[in-house]
Amino acid sequence: MFYKDLILMLISSLLLVICVLISVAFLTLLERKVLGYIQIRKGPNKVGMLGIIQPFSDAIKLFTKESIFPSMSNINMYYMSPIMNLFLSLVLWLCIPFFSGLLNFNLGVLYFLCISSLSVYTIMIAGWSSNSNYSLLGGMRSVAQTISYEVSLSLILLCFLFLILSLNLMDFMYYQEYIWFFYLCFPLCMIWIVSSLAETNRTPFDFAEGESELVSGFNVEYSSGGFALLFLAEYSSILFMSMLCCLLFLGANFYSFYFFLKLGFMSFFWIWVRGTLPRFRYDKLMYLAWKSFLPVSLNYLFFFLGLKLLFFSLII
Repeated sequence: MFYKDLILMLISSLLLVICVLISVAFLTLLERKVLGYIQIRKGPNKVGMLGIIQPFSDAIKLFTKESIFPSMSNINMYYMSPIMNLFLSLVLWLCIPFFSGLLNFNLGVLYFLCISSLSVYTIMIAGWSSNSNYSLLGGMRSVAQTISYEVSLSLILLCFLFLILSLNLMDFMYYQEYIWFFYLCFPLCMIWIVSSLAETNRTPFDFAEGESELVSGFNVEYSSGGFALLFLAEYSSILFMSMLCCLLFLGANFYSFYFFLKLGFMSFFWIWVRGTLPRFRYDKLMYLAWKSFLPVSLNYLFFFLGLKLLFFSLII
């Protein structure tokens, strides 16, 4: 019986990875289309009907191009960091509950925090091993930014955990059966969305890839397959954070069609922000993380902790 469970888990994991990669491909197409219409122009519309095959032709083009390795780079780390980056962003998806169980376990939230913290190292190594001043600066910016926002992300997550008193992602579904946490914790949800934008290095917090001052940031020396893997990892993280937003405060009913509509809207929101907002100033970004979000999330954490203690004292 154990072997059958193992085979089911392996098949589920494989299907999940394939579906995530396909959805990443179409998310890039959606982004190019939406940005096109925001800028009053057409997006991709030549390859296939309405440009529907464009992501696959881009993938073929990128993976068939010649890889260039800078002569002064640390070749092993330079080669492995994009692979590890994509691997971590795909492994992150395994804590999502499924009908088949998959790897849905009682410490899913801790698993998410551990894996998302590890992905900082791959970007840092990608920037450092290229042995370019631009990529090193981009990598350092990315690390500083991600660490800053991970603190407030963890505290906000703790607030939600005090509400449900569990580390299992499945429990969010049971507790939001009648009312979403979005209505109960509106400011926290807004901070979570902004912090998620910063966590995934997206506009207006895309300092790791600031084209105006860093050419292309930490991935400036990467071409062909390495660049494609970094690109896939970034969009996979966007999808995952969108799905986590739906899980935490938009009524986490995995088994309804509306969950996927909400997921689609949150992914669209990431693109909408990119097409609308200009880039922040770097010191303003750090100020926002340490002087605004951290005190607010800490205050909310103490507030929810006090509520829980009051609740238990009333019961006893």
